[in-house]
Amino acid sequence: MNAHLATDFALSPPVMCMTASGAGPFFEEGTREPRLPEEWGESRWPPRLALLAGGLATRLRPLTSLMPKSLIEVAGEPFLGHQLRLIHAGGIREVVLCCGFLGEQIEEFAGDGSKFGLSITYSHDGPVPLGTGGALLAALPQLGRRFLVMYGDSWLTEPVEPIWRSFVNSHKPALMTVFCNHNRWGASNVEFRKGAVVRYDKRHPSPTMHHIDYGLDALDASVLAHWTVPVFDLGDVWSGLAAYSLLAGFETSDRFYEIGSLPGLRETEAVVAASPRVRRILSFARSSGPPPQRDTQVV
Repeated sequence: MNAHLATDFALSPPVMCMTASGAGPFFEEGTREPRLPEEWGESRWPPRLALLAGGLATRLRPLTSLMPKSLIEVAGEPFLGHQLRLIHAGGIREVVLCCGFLGEQIEEFAGDGSKFGLSITYSHDGPVPLGTGGALLAALPQLGRRFLVMYGDSWLTEPVEPIWRSFVNSHKPALMTVFCNHNRWGASNVEFRKGAVVRYDKRHPSPTMHHIDYGLDALDASVLAHWTVPVFDLGDVWSGLAAYSLLAGFETSDRFYEIGSLPGLRETEAVVAASPRVRRILSFARSSGPPPQRDTQVV
């Protein structure tokens, strides 16, 4: 990490902030297993979801030279349309779209979200890309106290509500959904033990890492609320939280799909196009508006 991670457990809820000097995480006063206030166990369902769609998508050039990655056509329509219907089918009703490069195109396509059965608001990076962490920081006023985070290039079929309940019951400030990857779909970057992420490092993976971050996480706003560096990667947040036993984990057996690379795009398109349930949802949505109410599993 390129800054200090400071936590003061005397505050309620705990506050995490970035300071400008040094390297590596540290705590001021406190313990590695803090006692969190009772209200951490209380949270409504469904929460808001932050959808991170601000990347430059350089691996997909020239496809993304004139359009954001989320709007690449997949199985007959922009990928974002499929993703938003899947999000609705999982029970979510409010989405904050975090946009960067050509974000106005995303806003023009998705609008207020009503055609997807959602309420969508927008948070834009502005002239300088903020990184995944900075984009969330900028969106905090729209997200509320506790929220979900999903990457805008991911196709994820794990039911959302059990992940949220696991986060609420963990009494930790964050949760990462993980998949036992064994380096099959990208380098495994998570050491996961007994329901917790004990190490996360996407830059320097180790042989003890058999899991990978799935692309759906939960977060308490206090983790970012006093961050003083505007541009940063969410991976640095996960690394610091894991180092101090503050990152819960939820293991899924459903592999993820993504459109962040050309091979991933082709694979995801085949999965989306072949799914009977997705075809049914899309057919209903195109003819009648919002899709039917969620099932317990969307595949």
